[in-house]
Amino acid sequence: MDSVIGLVNSIQRACTVLGDYGSGDALPTLWDSLPTIVVVGGQSSGKSSVLESIVGRDFLPRGSALFSCELCVIVGIVTRRPLVLQLYKTEQGQEEYVQFLHQGTKKFTDFSALVRKEIQEETDRVIGRTKQISPLPINLSIYSPNVVNLTLIDLPGLTKVAVEGQPESIVQNIGNMVRSYVEKPNCIILAITPANQDVATSDAIKLAREVDPAGERTFGVLTKLDLMDRGTNALDAEFCSRISPSLLLSLSILVSAMLKVLEGRSYRLQHPWVGIVNRSQADINRNVDMLAARRREHEFFATSPDYGHLASRMGSEYLAKLLSKQLELVIKVRIPSIMSLINQSIDELQAELNDLGRPVTVDPGSHLYTILELCRAFDRVFKEHLDGGRPGGDRIYGVFDYQLPAALRKLPFDRHLSLQNVHFILKELVRKSIGETQELKRFPTLQVDIAAAANEALERFRDDSKKTVLRMVDMESSYLTVDFFRKLPQEAEKGGNPAVPSVDRYTEDHFRRIAANVSSYVVMVCETLKNTIPKAVVFCQIREAKQSLLDHFYTQVGKKQGRHLAQLLDEDPALMERRQQCARRLELYKSARNEIDSVLWAR
Repeated sequence: MDSVIGLVNSIQRACTVLGDYGSGDALPTLWDSLPTIVVVGGQSSGKSSVLESIVGRDFLPRGSALFSCELCVIVGIVTRRPLVLQLYKTEQGQEEYVQFLHQGTKKFTDFSALVRKEIQEETDRVIGRTKQISPLPINLSIYSPNVVNLTLIDLPGLTKVAVEGQPESIVQNIGNMVRSYVEKPNCIILAITPANQDVATSDAIKLAREVDPAGERTFGVLTKLDLMDRGTNALDAEFCSRISPSLLLSLSILVSAMLKVLEGRSYRLQHPWVGIVNRSQADINRNVDMLAARRREHEFFATSPDYGHLASRMGSEYLAKLLSKQLELVIKVRIPSIMSLINQSIDELQAELNDLGRPVTVDPGSHLYTILELCRAFDRVFKEHLDGGRPGGDRIYGVFDYQLPAALRKLPFDRHLSLQNVHFILKELVRKSIGETQELKRFPTLQVDIAAAANEALERFRDDSKKTVLRMVDMESSYLTVDFFRKLPQEAEKGGNPAVPSVDRYTEDHFRRIAANVSSYVVMVCETLKNTIPKAVVFCQIREAKQSLLDHFYTQVGKKQGRHLAQLLDEDPALMERRQQCARRLELYKSARNEIDSVLWAR
């Protein structure tokens, strides 16, 4: 059972390293699917003390006091980045130490000084010495015989107002960050409420009830119970003598209310409430040992007249064991769905990487090879359009079938023939083919150069086609068959009146017959051109476009030096970043799958 918590810990560390911590980067997120225990509470609610009690060490940064009294100490914002605390139980007698993910295998054994200092400095490294917050987590692993196998995420404390040094947006920013964690269905909420505050006004409980109204994944913790006990115990006469009777009454009412909560008679959750006794500020100032504080906490509950009957399920040690057991249970239940998500995401990321293409290498030979491959990919798409494999090429045949016959009915031919229309269609197919060539999307400069080279070639093909067609028209007009014109006068002489002068041989009927023959000849020529012009256009424009559209471009590219080749492959920075993100995320998912497989096979 212990191995499943270690499994999630390992995956969480990999998530952080590879940039997946639920930050909403539009990539599949594994972090959000991992069961986690998130510690939520208001500033000065005792969150830090609860965590230190569970760890058994004083190691968290503490803010300077803004306000203090007999019953509470209010401090400024301390946790400004999520702290992912991964606890590993070791054998008795082994050294206690901490390892930070950002520090590799370096061991920190001085908890109270060096660990606290490292947390502070790593926080400042990302967001400076401001009071702002950051979603980038700090991962630290704690190895100790005094802990249970457990993972906790400590978040900035909820607050209602910004205090001195905090930006006005801090209230909303913290609320948004905490909500982004607790609203996930795999999140176990550890809601911290101080006993000197009415549970009804607890920010942690109100938020937990919003996202988990049935209380199925919320664990409630009441801190500072020893402070509330003071004044209700007759033995504490000195304390009673220093506060007013009205405050003593209020304390008694609060103790009664807290007791109802701990007994499950009010603010019920699916899981039992746990009471905690924090170290007092005086204990903290005197550096009272945390293990000694645990023993005192145990004695408090065992001897308390109010909470003694609940002693077996009170205290930080019981809370740690309860949470560890719950986390193990949830992880075991979630592993099948996590594996399903991992496999699906691997397929999706691999498909996207295939679309984005391989990274471009740096040597000139590879650059030239890549450019030629991209050109051939474009050429394939363009030919598919012309051959009917993709839509668009059929428009060329529409020009021949409909526009050309209409143009031939008008004169002069050279101003109405559809050469320009075909040319525009070919240019449009070049534009579409570049947009549909997936591999080219990475390289905007190469797209522009290929488009320019293709359009320049199409201009040459159009000019050749126009010359050929006009030559064909000129051939038809330069030589006419005149035999039947000559026959007409001779026939008139044979069958006519010899007394009629020769100038009268060209009668009205004769001219009508000439006109009819000319019209027939024109129709014959038009029929011939209707068949031959498409052949000329296909031969000079379409055939050449299919065979040699980029020939001139290939020649020019072959003459370029390494620097100029690299300029053609100036990949879109956004796509480069997307590929890197996908590659890192794919590495994460494959690593997680291997981790889970190793645990499942070992069981």
